Amino acid sequence: MTKALTLFLLLFALPLQANPYADKAQSRILAGWLQPDGTRMAALEITLAPGWHTYWRAPGDAGIPPSFDWQGSRNLAAVAPAWPRPEVYRQNGMRSIVYTERLVLPLALTPQTAGQPIALKGRVEIGVCKDICVPLHLMLEETLPPETTAAREAIVAALATVPRQTAQDVRCDTRIGRRGLLLTLTARLPGLGAPEDAAIETGDPLVWATDPELRRTGQTLTLTTELIHTLSGAFALNRSALRVTLIGANTAVDIQGCD
Repeated sequence: MTKALTLFLLLFALPLQANPYADKAQSRILAGWLQPDGTRMAALEITLAPGWHTYWRAPGDAGIPPSFDWQGSRNLAAVAPAWPRPEVYRQNGMRSIVYTERLVLPLALTPQTAGQPIALKGRVEIGVCKDICVPLHLMLEETLPPETTAAREAIVAALATVPRQTAQDVRCDTRIGRRGLLLTLTARLPGLGAPEDAAIETGDPLVWATDPELRRTGQTLTLTTELIHTLSGAFALNRSALRVTLIGANTAVDIQGCD
């Protein structure tokens, strides 16, 4: 077990006030605005200390996937996060999908009773990393009256980078590989801004993907990776659950399911 992993496990058991790294991420709720359908657009803002990063919904080779618990809230039926475009970070042979400096995570809040305040109360667990990786527990509490509007510009800017489903002629081919299934995905789409990379979610926590290789010929992008089951052996790939996020310097594309 590495020193970093040992420290991570020890810190995970500590209460927030005892965590010496608690100041590496400051958080707050941005109120947003009421939408025509009665839902409220708000956001979770996380400001990171210089040089530190936190993780996207699928952290990659190393990292801590964020988790949310909103059970303490009132007049809240559902919360739907919209993940802005992340960055690909490589260190010591590991590849992670991260956010640096500041994350504004838009949240679409559905009230149980329309037109009434939403008392948002939650516990968010994230990982933050620099030279080491540690877990943090963020406690959030904010009452959002229907008429309140704030931080619209920041939330709109974050929403503008959320990966869109704009790829065309998406196709997936598989064949038996050395350790699992070799997946080749092709799609037609304009350049996303170099360098282009990808994050792969298989829909099965026991199936992981090797670092993808991307190549482009004009408007056609080809991605290859090997899907491997943690317990080894054969497995069935649920193509409808496969999710690939293509990440470029300028924009990102979301591909959900693959024929």
